[in-house]
Amino acid sequence: MRLPIVSVLFGLVLSTAVWASPEFWRHEWPDTNFEKTSVSNWVEILSGGPPKDGIPALDNPNFVPASGKSGVAPSEPVITLEMGGQARAYPIRYLTWHEIVNDVVGGVPVAVTFCPLCNSALTFDRRVDGRVLSFGVSGKLRHSDMIMYDRETESWWQQAIGEAIVGDLTGAELKTLPSWMESWAEFLERHPDGLVMAEPRYNRDYGRNPYRGYDSSARPFLYSGELPPHGIDALARVIRVGDRAWPMERLVQEGEVREAGVVISWRSGQASALDTGRIGDGRDVGSIRVRDGQGRDVPHDVMFAFAYHAFWPEGIWMLGN
Repeated sequence: MRLPIVSVLFGLVLSTAVWASPEFWRHEWPDTNFEKTSVSNWVEILSGGPPKDGIPALDNPNFVPASGKSGVAPSEPVITLEMGGQARAYPIRYLTWHEIVNDVVGGVPVAVTFCPLCNSALTFDRRVDGRVLSFGVSGKLRHSDMIMYDRETESWWQQAIGEAIVGDLTGAELKTLPSWMESWAEFLERHPDGLVMAEPRYNRDYGRNPYRGYDSSARPFLYSGELPPHGIDALARVIRVGDRAWPMERLVQEGEVREAGVVISWRSGQASALDTGRIGDGRDVGSIRVRDGQGRDVPHDVMFAFAYHAFWPEGIWMLGN
């Protein structure tokens, strides 16, 4: 497995005593209010390697017609967002290298996010208490999950839960919007007149997976917390809805599950973004759709089991019979 974006040595050189205090971060974050925080154990916060904005978030991206030449392979995953009569696809081939896209869809300011180390793909409304925030990548991890920051107050936000954990906005929560990962072919089949994000103007090998072999690893990267219960592999995918999680393997076997007020369906055809060197060549992990009893899409996440257990240690595992 290759992880060129993150630096193992950087994490090994510094002692736990140095990391376990907000004082270590003040030189890099002079405008962040470290006196206000919900973090009780600073050992949990580590550098992933890149500094602040070392992974550049995207702002107001360009889009091209889905029916044109996108350069995206049919099996490649995209994050689909349907709002205000618009359908937009955000290819993971770009989000792997940028992790956050600040956009406006149907008049709503949104942040489309992807944390490769947790496989967490979430879309948030960027409005908080009447203010529109814009987000960047801090370069920090907690439980191997990306910590975002807002440029307005430089508060730190935990991507997996959409909550501010350090700074003036500590305790504030972002509204999660219904979006989902599916294959590019699935999006194009349903929305031939939709839009797809155009290739960013950065010098990146888009389409390459810098985390080759990661989702078949024995342990997650830069994670020292408890492993999932019930014999579930740390890097097994689970479908999280609220504080409940359904193992992906169960959906693969059953095809559809109707429980806890939601209908979860699985369909083959989506490549893993964290398997082979080229994303489009990844093994088929399938796509998930979550709806309520009226057929409306429900906010959810398809994340690794270790991350679910880290952020929802008292969560409910929906294992079936």
